[in-house]
Amino acid sequence: MKKALIITYYWPPSGGAGVQRWLKFVKYLRDYQWEPVIYTPENPEFPETDPSLLADVPRGIEIWRQPIREPYGAYKKLMGRKKEEKINAAFLSEKKNNRLLETISVWIRGNFFIPDARKFWIKPSIRFLKKQLQDHPVRVIISTGPPHSTHLIAMSLASELHIPWLADFRDPWTNIDFYKDLKLTRWADKKHHTLEKSVLEKANAITVISNTMAMDFRQIYPRDYEVITNGYDDADIDRGGPVQLDKKFSIAHIGTLVSARNPVTLWEALKQILQEDERFKNDLEIKLIGKVDYTVSDSLHKYGLGPFVSRTDYMPHSEVIKCQQESRILLLIINNTPNSKMILTGKFFEYLAASRPILCLGPETGDAAQILEETKSGLLAGFGDVETMKNNLLTFYLQYLSGNPVIRPQHIVKYSRKALTGDLALLLDRLSGGNH
Repeated sequence: MKKALIITYYWPPSGGAGVQRWLKFVKYLRDYQWEPVIYTPENPEFPETDPSLLADVPRGIEIWRQPIREPYGAYKKLMGRKKEEKINAAFLSEKKNNRLLETISVWIRGNFFIPDARKFWIKPSIRFLKKQLQDHPVRVIISTGPPHSTHLIAMSLASELHIPWLADFRDPWTNIDFYKDLKLTRWADKKHHTLEKSVLEKANAITVISNTMAMDFRQIYPRDYEVITNGYDDADIDRGGPVQLDKKFSIAHIGTLVSARNPVTLWEALKQILQEDERFKNDLEIKLIGKVDYTVSDSLHKYGLGPFVSRTDYMPHSEVIKCQQESRILLLIINNTPNSKMILTGKFFEYLAASRPILCLGPETGDAAQILEETKSGLLAGFGDVETMKNNLLTFYLQYLSGNPVIRPQHIVKYSRKALTGDLALLLDRLSGGNH
């Protein structure tokens, strides 16, 4: 077995989207003659925990851990939060906070913690891993971000130890949707761009999750970028057992609903149908699984949709799969931000595997729209296009009234986690054959 060191902040029992991609790669890497070695923090600040994901960690795997010093304790004190309270990712606020304190804390985060709040883990990790790798050599180093501090650890190790390095981007860096909200000074903005370009230039290989993200990175630094999308795990689907569809016309959204993902177009379309069709009032259920920004809650109240909403703050991944299969419609919302065309969330592929119709709100020409069309798995409405959204809802509702057959998405096997790990293994084989 060839060994690969994987530097990741998110690792079980971490829950949420950040952990899924590399947990699933690691689960299947041994099938392709690669033995993963994990390096992760000993005491991280996870937005969610999900012990059920530990079942996917291969037996006997080496996991190296080192303590991490993060500024969240000071942030909680500043904001008057309890010590045990979780910090949400991506600027999600479940309730309105003190605007001035929030602005100050965001400014400090953006300008003093570059590339991110895990910056104090970089130097200790480099020291620790240099010693570890002398006694436990590996063929390849892999870093996955965000947080992009992982890339800076890997960049230093690869340079000093002459080990090939793969940098994996689950999200963009300076083009991530909330970058403009970081209140960066000109100096801090330049520092982010310099570090980003340095990683893009020096990594021996770079993987991204969508074609548009690859095109976007080429504008920053022209080179080859390998597209390995997120995917679904057949083992998760099989674990679900027999499925009983919801009695109601349930529209389920899985994952956090940040303000940039507030589907006002959908709320407006639902309001209109409710006003026009009495039956719809008895049949509609909106299932929100995950944390919800207060702006979304305000919108639901404004459009009179509160009585139709059921909420679950967090659900273990094993239960999420079952919920996806039981729901009548799966709601996919792309952030209404400048980088919307490149957004391809991990849950999209699980939606495909659930064989339920997908209702998508997003750009008509993005990566998600292309896969939706290719797989014949659902209907899309553009941002602000209430009429198309309404028509799509009515199409699905009429199917529900007439028996709502399960759809059979086409050409999705290539998005299985095992197949995608095969693509990754081929790349690692090429990398370990020598530096470029």
